[in-house]
Amino acid sequence: MDFILQNMEAVLRVRNKHTFHPMREIGGFKTCPGYCLQNGAFELPVGINFTVTSQGATSVELVLFKRRDPEPFAVLPFPDEYRVGNVYSMIVFGLEIHEFEYAYRMDGPYDPSRGMLFDRSNLLLDPYARAVAGQSGWGTRASSEPAYRGRVVSSNFDWHGVRSPHIAMEDLIIYETHVRGFTRHASSGVMHPGTFDGLMEKIPYLKELGVNAIELMPIFEFDEMRDMRVHDGNLLLDYWGYNPVAFFAPNTAYSAEHEFTNEGDELRRLVRTLHKNGMEIILDVVFNHTAEGNQDGPIFSFKGVDNSVYYLLAPDGTYYNFSGCGNTVNCNHPIVHQMIVECLRYWVIEYRIDGFRFDLASILGRNEDGTPMHNPPLLESLAADPLLSGVKLIAEAWDAGGLYQVGSFPSRDNRWAEWNGKYRDDIRCFLKGDSGKATAASYRIVGSPDLYQHTSRGESASINFITCHDGFTLYDLFSYNVKHNEANGWDNTDGESFNNSWNCGAEGETDRREINDLRRRQQKNAIAVLMCSRGTPMFLAGDEFGNTQFGNNNAYCQDNEISWLDWGLLEKNRDLYEFFRYMIHFRKKHPILRGHTKPAESRFPEIGLHAEAPWDANYRDYTRVIGVTFAGRNEDDTADDIIDIVINSHWEYHQVRLPDLPDGMHWRMAVNTYKGPGEDCIEDIRDMSAPRDGVIWLEPRSAVILVAAENG
Repeated sequence: MDFILQNMEAVLRVRNKHTFHPMREIGGFKTCPGYCLQNGAFELPVGINFTVTSQGATSVELVLFKRRDPEPFAVLPFPDEYRVGNVYSMIVFGLEIHEFEYAYRMDGPYDPSRGMLFDRSNLLLDPYARAVAGQSGWGTRASSEPAYRGRVVSSNFDWHGVRSPHIAMEDLIIYETHVRGFTRHASSGVMHPGTFDGLMEKIPYLKELGVNAIELMPIFEFDEMRDMRVHDGNLLLDYWGYNPVAFFAPNTAYSAEHEFTNEGDELRRLVRTLHKNGMEIILDVVFNHTAEGNQDGPIFSFKGVDNSVYYLLAPDGTYYNFSGCGNTVNCNHPIVHQMIVECLRYWVIEYRIDGFRFDLASILGRNEDGTPMHNPPLLESLAADPLLSGVKLIAEAWDAGGLYQVGSFPSRDNRWAEWNGKYRDDIRCFLKGDSGKATAASYRIVGSPDLYQHTSRGESASINFITCHDGFTLYDLFSYNVKHNEANGWDNTDGESFNNSWNCGAEGETDRREINDLRRRQQKNAIAVLMCSRGTPMFLAGDEFGNTQFGNNNAYCQDNEISWLDWGLLEKNRDLYEFFRYMIHFRKKHPILRGHTKPAESRFPEIGLHAEAPWDANYRDYTRVIGVTFAGRNEDDTADDIIDIVINSHWEYHQVRLPDLPDGMHWRMAVNTYKGPGEDCIEDIRDMSAPRDGVIWLEPRSAVILVAAENG
């Protein structure tokens, strides 16, 4: 049960006989003024408490339905004496949570030019609804138009004493995935494909891979049938889910079974099992816009409750669109600010979520007129909130309105990390051989000090990634020069056109062995660089076994084989998976890659850059070989930990002289991506080859990782 409500209910149980007596009968039910400090609808010993806030409404009605019935069985107007300020609160005695679904009707002024959209005929979903009725069946709907209703959830979930592992940000290996797409394909082999339970069945796989954090694409309740359409005979849905309907409710279509009155328990089991296995869970949350869209969109919740409060409106009452999705949430309005804070608290308390990635987070820092704020109240509150103090806060530090804040996102007390979009772009460009990218790529590998100063932001500000849900998969990044989004139905006009990708000599699938070998090598180069970079690495689910979206870089509407992971590729590309697994464990084995060491006792520099000559980082436009050296001393080690990663993005061989090591140590080659399966990475340092005279020949388009070993 929600801890806040649990504590409140304990008080109410004591006070109930003396305080909550029925005062009047409304709609056939005994009622009294409610507990107005807790928003939403929740169960009490005597019945159900309903609380809703509207700044502009002149009257509010509670509308009750039997489960799935089209017509209400009761309508209960809130009496004036049940209203405190702009808060309407009522206890309905004798109402059982399994008996009903609910919505509101609100009356008030209707003047779109002033942003007022009150209409008593609209049924409105409670903005604080803990569950949304009628959404359980994926891709199905009882009627042509959605009628969203809230449900009251009773939870007495047993966590079995399992707690979060509380992993440091820089120690995370983040695996971004989509709940449905992760196991929906027939090849997944799970009992409950496309669900939270299906994902839970794959935890042993993730643990073996070395992942210790999963980042789920949106699981807030959304309507996948919003904007559904048919193109070339294929049904297209809102598959990704970046159009939230209700912020407090989990998407019940992701549950293997219908959880009547216990919505969310399957998600809780997933979280409990992840924590038990030493893994954290991060949610991709979308507070920047909703599924209500612009002035042509439906009115089903926020618009009808307080349109001018919940959305950024232009002077003529139309919607500012910094999200690219029709509307923009008015995040720094006090009412909306409060809702977002309460929402995140709820997910942390009730579901024990470990972190949040904020979609288009720059919107969270915009004022009510749309201008960026210097110290946005919402961001300040989230950073300082005591209930969120142990939670990871990750910003996608840009929005669709042109506000780009990578390296400058407002971060009180360094609480915010950022998706480092410059890391993605600079590493992609360097790996495909672009000129003039050596300096930028080396900066990204050592933690982007030009963006995040170590003294002020530490090692945990940068979330490093080369791929994510938005764009090409890693396989496609080296298989396509251009996007192929024809299946989306927009004549290939949607999706990013500048991908910094390279097809290695042929567009799409090919039988040419030399091209396929080069593509495989480039994928290994990418993960080698990612796992040897300071910051927190994140990669897209399926990249570890060469999953493809067939060149589609914007598969938001593809609930089919384009988006679903093909687990058959795991065996086909087993050597790629093994290389991923090796690099993840290599990162964990060497804390120096994460910044967790003391200075080297040999006084070897903590970070060094070079190209073909030791300590020579005088990179030029034509430089396509970079080397990065990390050195330090772990707490329990008797020798310094020194690692050198060298990347050649050129199509020619290059000779590289390695930095001289302290006396008593020599270089050993742990990784060489040019080698074939079974030879490209070596577990035991005693089996690693030693470069002669401190010189290596770098093969074209390859990466080499060396570790320092003691003589003898």
